[in-house]
Amino acid sequence: MVRQPGRSDTRPSRSGTPRAPLARQKPSGPGRIRSGRLWSALSGRSVAAQVFVLQVAIVLLLIVSAVLALVLQVEHDSSMEARNRSLAVAQTFADAPGTAAALRLPDPTTVLQPRAEAARRATGVDFIVVMNTDGIRYTHPKPDRIGKKFVGTIGPALAGGTVTEEVHGTIGELVQAVVPVRDANGKVVGLVSAGITTAHVGGIANQQLPLLLAAAAAALALATAGTALVSRRLLRQTHGLGPDEMTRMYEHHDAVLHSVREGVLIVGGDGRLMLANDEAQRLLDLPQDAEHRRVLDLGLDPETATLIASGRVATDEVHLVKDRLLAVNQRPIEVRGGPPGSVITLRDSTELRALSGRAEVARERLNMLYEAGVGIGTSLDVTRTAEELAELAVPRFADYAAVDLYEAVLKGEEPKPGDALRRVACTGIRKDAPLYPVGERFQFVPSSPQGRSLLSGESVVEPRLREAPGWRAQDVELAGQILEFGIHSLITVPLRAGNMVLGVANFCRSEKPAPFDTEELALAEELVARAAVSIDNARRYTREHSMAVTLQRSLLPRSLPAQSALDIAYRYLPAQSGVGGDWFDVLPLSGARVALVVGDVVGHGLHAAATMGRLRTAVHNFTALDLQPDELLGLLDELVSRIDQDETSEDDADTTAPISGATCLYAIYDPVSRRCTVARAGHPPPALVRPDGGVEFADVPAGPPLGLGGLPFETAELELAPGSSLVLYTDGLVEDRQRDIDEGLELLAGALESAADGTPDETCAAVLERLPARPSDDVALIVARTRALGADRIAEWQVPADPAAVSEVRSRVTRQLADWELDELSFTTELILSELVTNAIRHGRAPIGVRLLRDRTLICEVSDGSTTSPHLRYAASTDEGGRGLFLVAQMAERWGTRYTPAGKVIWAEQPLP
Repeated sequence: MVRQPGRSDTRPSRSGTPRAPLARQKPSGPGRIRSGRLWSALSGRSVAAQVFVLQVAIVLLLIVSAVLALVLQVEHDSSMEARNRSLAVAQTFADAPGTAAALRLPDPTTVLQPRAEAARRATGVDFIVVMNTDGIRYTHPKPDRIGKKFVGTIGPALAGGTVTEEVHGTIGELVQAVVPVRDANGKVVGLVSAGITTAHVGGIANQQLPLLLAAAAAALALATAGTALVSRRLLRQTHGLGPDEMTRMYEHHDAVLHSVREGVLIVGGDGRLMLANDEAQRLLDLPQDAEHRRVLDLGLDPETATLIASGRVATDEVHLVKDRLLAVNQRPIEVRGGPPGSVITLRDSTELRALSGRAEVARERLNMLYEAGVGIGTSLDVTRTAEELAELAVPRFADYAAVDLYEAVLKGEEPKPGDALRRVACTGIRKDAPLYPVGERFQFVPSSPQGRSLLSGESVVEPRLREAPGWRAQDVELAGQILEFGIHSLITVPLRAGNMVLGVANFCRSEKPAPFDTEELALAEELVARAAVSIDNARRYTREHSMAVTLQRSLLPRSLPAQSALDIAYRYLPAQSGVGGDWFDVLPLSGARVALVVGDVVGHGLHAAATMGRLRTAVHNFTALDLQPDELLGLLDELVSRIDQDETSEDDADTTAPISGATCLYAIYDPVSRRCTVARAGHPPPALVRPDGGVEFADVPAGPPLGLGGLPFETAELELAPGSSLVLYTDGLVEDRQRDIDEGLELLAGALESAADGTPDETCAAVLERLPARPSDDVALIVARTRALGADRIAEWQVPADPAAVSEVRSRVTRQLADWELDELSFTTELILSELVTNAIRHGRAPIGVRLLRDRTLICEVSDGSTTSPHLRYAASTDEGGRGLFLVAQMAERWGTRYTPAGKVIWAEQPLP
């Protein structure tokens, strides 16, 4: 800067004190760092300049030290290398074979000179000199030096030792070694000297020195750049402020420190108080001379004093100091490069604590309401919903909670005022509270809080039970036990769904000393209101479910018909939610045979149950025709198709859902032949338990589900040994959402194997033990253990197609009935068989057979090869015949016709006497 005449390079400040030179003033505007800071950084007065000079000096000192150290180390290493190499070469050449012998020759040079030169070139030394004991050379790299006196010390070598020395020889500064040459007797006969110049071993210093200098230059450049960056940072941190600005900043900081409404303490590393602002003085009630005294000697409460003196990190720790709650924060200073110590801030949180407590209570109540929305009513079960309400309230809201409902609500019905209540849920912090247990049935007296709540439909709060009148009339003894137990406050809230009161919820306190207040009453009413909606929904579901289950069970068989072919046990479990279309039946057939049927209508609800009833009725009707399983399934398939078409007609397509099919398995067991004919339509195969306990699933062709149409059904013939078990079931037994059907079939097989020795009823129980308590789908299970009709209870013979054979039939029947001690049935049986055999001879085709079966009834069967079925009719007075079947129908309890692959069988049953 050029100084103008008559002007000074300094300007006075507003206070009259001289300011810094203009060249170092902080210029205004963004360019102040570029203009003033560079000079400040290079000025000797600035910290940045001092740091810069010190840094450069240190780097230069390190560079010089490194160069000197390298040179000295290289010289030392070169000298040691020269000594070692020269000594090793000299010793090796002296001990080489032929060296001692060559010294005795008249002209040792001729032999030793070539060897010495070859060894010198091979070892890299500068010379190898062989001499006699007088020091006269025999060899030398320069031949003109041969025969001259050796320059060096040879005395110790003549005495048998070695000499290593640094000398100025004929070829320059070198290190040489002298060793003796001994003959076979150990006598010194000559000397060998090897030497190398230090210039040949010291060249490494010249190679490393340029690299070192380059590294030093790079270090110097980096140090200079780093120092410049540090200087720039110092300038940014101080913003180029002068003394006045720094003083004013201190004054401002001091004013803020002592006027802020937060206590600030600075404690040194030795535990002494260094600084305390006015707010800290007030909050802690510090003495006037508190600064520079130990914190532990200031009279603070021990807990707070220990925390401040410890210097440990603390965040919003609340300490009670006299009548104030102080939130204490403490951080160490040295972590930011400062001196040892810590800074502590204090905040009076007495009022904030009270506000935050109320906010915490409100937050907890909102949280309870949220949990009530998601945690109450998780199932459509009245009892479980009441338990969820009680479990939510304890212990967060009350110490004990109980829910009492009208008994009609538990059955799904609408309650009536005055009916008895039943306790369905009771939860508490202790199990020995003197309260009505779960399941207890009672009525509340009108003077009790519960009675008043039920009558008025309004909530009742008794903040102090001991002072409340009327409630002890419910049970004086129990009321005394309740007060003695410590229960002191009660809230009773009615469970209201619209205008209907379902029961009451009771909340009690014993451990919490504060009684219930109006805010807590509002919370209890909100909780109970949410639970009441869920309980009412569960009640409605219970009613609808009960109706559907009642309908479904009314459509299922209530008892099994009497028959002798099978020992049968069954189980039926409705689904957890809704009813399904699973069904089963046991139907006696002619000839002591029994039909077993299991089916499953797709879907759930009343519609599926009603459809199941229609199919079951159809099976009963089709069974009366005595059809084969595949034929019966074919008729059912057509029926389901027609039902589907009717349900999806245009008139009611919007109001009724289609059935979408059904599955069915139909089996006929004959105890005479011990054969079982089975056909299935989309249904799981039956399981067979052999008498030895083995289990297998019958290979029955899988037909399509009912309602699809278009494909025929196939049958399978199974021969069952007496004592075998035929197990029929629906898919709810072996398939659910947690496992597939293959895993279910394996579990079923394992259960059947474990219960193979038990009765059919025990087998059913063992299978159902592996199911969940409430399955997700209906389950129908039938276990039928086979029996065989013994040969002593069967009589059969062939009849020739001759009317004269009828008398022989009557005679044989009479004898057979006499053997069976059924003489009382001889007349009617002769008459029935006479008419049936006569009709077969006249109107049928051979072969003609007669079979008598003694079962629960006496069964008479006449078979022939014709497929024409006779019809019962009334004969006119002028007809000569036509009364045979009429007589048969009058004499027999039941009669009918069934078709076989070879013709037909006409049968008649008579009750045994």
